[in-house]
This record gives sequence, C-alpha cells and structure tokens, in this order.
Amino acid sequence: MWKKCLAAFLAAAAISIGIAGTALADETDAPRFVEGTVINNVTVGGLTADEARNQIENYYRGSYSLRIKDPEGKEYVIRDSEIGFSLKVTGVLETILEGQQNANLEGGPGAGSSYRIETESSYDRELLKQVLAALPLVTNATPTTDAHISAYEAGKPYTIIPEVEGTEIDMNKFVPVVEAALNEQRSVLRIEDTDSYKTINVRADDPALVELLDRMNRFGQMEITYVFGDQSYTLTGEAISQMVTGVENGEAVVDRNVAAAFVGVIANIYDTYGKPHTFHTTAGKDITLTSRNAYGWRIDQAAETDALIGMIRTGQTQSREPAYLNTANSRTGNDYGNTYVEVDMANQHLYLYENGTCIIDTPVVTGNISAGNGTPAGIYYVYSKERNRVLRGARRADGSYSYESPVSYWMPFNGGIGLHDANWRGSFGGSIYRTNGSHGCVNMPPKITPAVWEHVYVGMPVICHYNE
Repeated sequence: MWKKCLAAFLAAAAISIGIAGTALADETDAPRFVEGTVINNVTVGGLTADEARNQIENYYRGSYSLRIKDPEGKEYVIRDSEIGFSLKVTGVLETILEGQQNANLEGGPGAGSSYRIETESSYDRELLKQVLAALPLVTNATPTTDAHISAYEAGKPYTIIPEVEGTEIDMNKFVPVVEAALNEQRSVLRIEDTDSYKTINVRADDPALVELLDRMNRFGQMEITYVFGDQSYTLTGEAISQMVTGVENGEAVVDRNVAAAFVGVIANIYDTYGKPHTFHTTAGKDITLTSRNAYGWRIDQAAETDALIGMIRTGQTQSREPAYLNTANSRTGNDYGNTYVEVDMANQHLYLYENGTCIIDTPVVTGNISAGNGTPAGIYYVYSKERNRVLRGARRADGSYSYESPVSYWMPFNGGIGLHDANWRGSFGGSIYRTNGSHGCVNMPPKITPAVWEHVYVGMPVICHYNE
C-alpha cells in the first residue's frame, strides 16, 4: 500500500516539476536585447521588446533633460517635467530584436548595438517658449542692432549709427531649433552649432543706407510751399526734419500724426467751407452769410497728408496746391469771386454778375413765407442744369403728387430748390412771395430765364439773402 502512495506522490511531483520547468523555460527563452543595446539614447540590454518600450517611454517621462550650451561653456538645462514632455514609441522594436538574433550578436556597443526608432514626442509649446525666453542666455544677451540713421537733433545733421553684433537670440530661430532637438531626443544642444543668433541685415557701409543719409540730410534744406491763389504757406526744412522718425526698409519714416496735424493747421487757416462769408449786396449793404456747408474751399486732409508724406520722402524742394474735397470760384478775395447769381429775397430780385458786371436784373418770386417755405439764405452753387423737367411735390397715398409743375429750364442749387421759369405766373417781384410764393424755388419770368440759363454754369455760386 505504501509503495502505491509513494509512486503516486513521485508522479505528482514529476508533473509539478515539469510545469514549473516549462514556465521557467518560457521566461528564460523570451527574446531579449543583447547587453549594451541602446535605443534612442536609453539602455535596454537584457529587456524584452515590451519591457524596452516601457523603459524608453518612462525615461522620457521623468528622467530626460536637454542641456543647452553657450559658446562660453555655460549650460542651461530644460527638464521634461518643465514642459510636459512625453514620448510614445511608434516604431517596431521586435524588428531590431530579430535583427540582433539573426546576426547572433552577443552584446556591447562595440557589436553595433546602438539604434534609433521612430517615436512621437509631445510637449506644451507655450511652456517651452516661456522656459526658453527666461533662460539667462536670452535675457542677459547683448543686443544686436542694424546700422541706422540717428534721430533728429535741432541744428545737427543726421549720421549713421554703426551696427552692433551682440549675442541676442532670435527667438523665431531658436524655438524651432530646440524643438528639433527635443523631437530627436538629443541630450546636448550647442548654440554655436545652430543659426539662433540675431543677424545683422544693414551695415554702416550699406549703399542704400548711405544714400538715405544723404537724402535725410537734405530734409534740413528742403522746403514745401503750399499755394492758395495769391497766398502761400511754406513748410521749412526744420519742421520737415521733425516729421521724420527713422528708417524702415531703406525709406524714411514720416510720423503720420505730425504730418496730419500740419495739414490740419493749413486747413484751419485757408479753408472757407462752412465759415461766415462777407457779401456786398447790389443794394449797397455789407452782410455776413454762412455757406451752410455747401460752398467754399475744403482741403481733403487725408489725401493731402498722404501727398505730404510722399513729398517729404523725395527730399526735394517743391510747391503744391493741396487736394480739395470742395472748391470755390476764387482764392483771391471772396471765394465766390465776381461771377455769381445774387437772389435778394427781401427785394424779390435776381442779379447775375459776370466778371463783376451785372448782366441780368430781373424780378422773381421766392418761397412762400406764410406757408413756411421761405427760400433759405446762404451761399450755394448750381449743381446741375436740365431742360424740360417736371417738378413734383410730395407723393400722396393714391400715387398722385401735391403739385406737378412742368418747367423748361431747371438749375438746382440747394437740394430740391433751384432757379427755373414759371409760366403760370402773370407777375413777379413785390410782396407776392409772402402769401403766394413758391415751394422754395426761385421763380423767374419765362422771357428772362433763357438768358439766365445761357450764362449760368454748373458750380456757379448762388447767394441768397433777406437783407433790406
């Protein structure tokens, strides 16, 4: 009996030993990298493919750092934890393992056991930029500057300030260089081996800079004269020099705000648009009228600022008539000149002057005072001429108009108010306008209107007043 039990025990023990031996054999026989194997700068000798993958990824998630060296040998360390750096192995480690086995490698770097494998690295780019910007090699660098023209100093000529070749880092170059080193899992990056320093683009002997210096020094001698009829205003070289603030792309930079302020000054002096006008009536009285923002000289300040900047950049003395948004008849004396239409609404008369001589004098009927349609006083200008026009009032709900008046000659000067013939009237002048006047227009006798039409031109001033 005991022999049978012993036999059963020995058999069970043999089975147990066999199973354990198989498991041990499985672990022992798993393919492993030979001793001395280095993959992506991480030692993985004696590890399986899965173990090596974990070893590499874990190393770059807590043990990796990039040392940046400057030309003086100083080192600046960027640690993976500072920028959230991590790595994922995407290449097939088993291929390297199989290659070692097929080559019967026994181990050691001397046996060619250093490899690179594809990976995907990730990190916080904004954190990286912040870390790099705070490095002493960036913050303590000496500036690198291009040669440039000196700033304006009263009474002194411009000079060339020579270039300075410092140690300033160009971050637009430096960041990509560091990113490339991280993506390659490098351990050391030497700045002198990269193109990370700010480079000099303009040197003191640059022909374009020398030519610009000559041009800028001519600013002190140049003058720009603005012509306003028989008047003028000269911008001196000293004032021009103060508008030039520097150089950009080889061209003088003019302070637009200063140039615009100057244009504003001459506009304030010489513009007549919207300002009071003195007028000597045919009746012999001097009166003051406004143009009601419809007549007068008005400089186009935006366009003239552009033109001024362009003139300054030439460095040449010159004269100019400014660009205008609105023009008038004359720059000498009153801006309406001596060719105009005068409508004396108090005396219900129209006078047409040509070169200072009254060539037409006729009674008229102006806007109905009692109905609130009085013709507005002011200085205007004729903005069109039309023949055979039907003048219409407000449109009613049924589509008809409050009035319809066919005229042979139409010369508007103030919105819907204009000069025209009125063949429905039997008389003109007097006090008709007070209770039976027009809707605002200047009604003229049909026999006189063709002569007025012949002498009136688009742009001709029309001066309306009520002075006795």
